[in-house]
Amino acid sequence: MVKVNRPHFSIVRQCRLVGLSRSSYYHRPAVETEENLRYMRLIDEQYMLTPFFGSRQMTRWLNNQGHNLNR
Repeated sequence: MVKVNRPHFSIVRQCRLVGLSRSSYYHRPAVETEENLRYMRLIDEQYMLTPFFGSRQMTRWLNNQGHNLNR
């Protein structure tokens, strides 16, 4: 585990020792908005009905449903 307050080992060295990239150490996952979660649910539901839809057809379907989205 990488610890911040280690005077003998830098963050870079600790990451190397555990096989973790430095960018992964600093990465903070983005929080999804309620709007995005709603769109993801709509897409999931429609995908179960039409798994052959690609991104363009899914976008067209969402736009026809009144959601102003792009790919």
